[in-house]
Amino acid sequence: MRLGVLDVGSNTVHLLVVDAHPGARPIPTASHKQVLRLMRYLEADGAISDEGVRAILEAIGSAADAAKEAGIDELLAFATSAIREATNGEEVLALVARRTGVELQVLSGDDEARLTFLAVRRWYGWSAERILLFDIGGGSLEVAQGIDEIPDVAHSLPLGAGRSTIAFLPDDPPSTEQVAALRAHARAVLAEAVGSFRALPAPDHVVGSSKTIRSLARLAGSVEDGVGSTERSVLTREGLDDWTPRLAKIPADARPALPGITADRTFQIVAGAVVLSEAMRAFKVDELEVSPWALREGLILRRLDRLG
Repeated sequence: MRLGVLDVGSNTVHLLVVDAHPGARPIPTASHKQVLRLMRYLEADGAISDEGVRAILEAIGSAADAAKEAGIDELLAFATSAIREATNGEEVLALVARRTGVELQVLSGDDEARLTFLAVRRWYGWSAERILLFDIGGGSLEVAQGIDEIPDVAHSLPLGAGRSTIAFLPDDPPSTEQVAALRAHARAVLAEAVGSFRALPAPDHVVGSSKTIRSLARLAGSVEDGVGSTERSVLTREGLDDWTPRLAKIPADARPALPGITADRTFQIVAGAVVLSEAMRAFKVDELEVSPWALREGLILRRLDRLG
């Protein structure tokens, strides 16, 4: 069957179309993405502004048209933290359904962590044994660990790259004091979360997923031989910490000239680097491998499991 997955995130509205059936690897056939940066449309009371609602409707409507053109059999449409936490989120969801015909499923933070963990587990297989996962979105940081397809512990923390940029790095480029304040905040939030992982055995494999981590790995990481024709993308904390201060001194409009930094992530990549650095430090991680699969693939796999 041909499945469409519509991800209405804090940074982008992204439609991924795949050909898939139970027991087979999903094969991407089309992708349609529009940069939204929804966090910039949040008002003081936590509501999405009228301008932001119009941007959401336009982006989802465009994605729905692309899904029809692709001839999908089913659309899996979901929203994450930006709409989930907005004070007018329910009204926005109802308006989206009425205007575009798209019924958005709102995922909880823990759902995001579990589905992403499922995708990562399937990508690396059972030989990876106990996996520790970091996934940085626009609104939240997901951390999960386990040895099965369902993690033993999964947390969603309010440390997304977009959220952290708006709250702590208002200047472009940010000041040293602003970066230090974000680092201290991330360290405090992570310190509270680490406790629930202490009873677990040490992970055998540490994995990072999401566009932010993939971008940072292209900038500050390295590529190694993998199984078959697949290459392994590896990011060390030392390499990340070496690049982060330099990255913070470059204006956002100049960062896309760097390897891996795309225009849709350039405004929030510094915050993503700081948060990831502190997450690796909190969990005593020196190196992680970057997974090409994340939340969207997790949703596809769960749907195919149910079909099977």
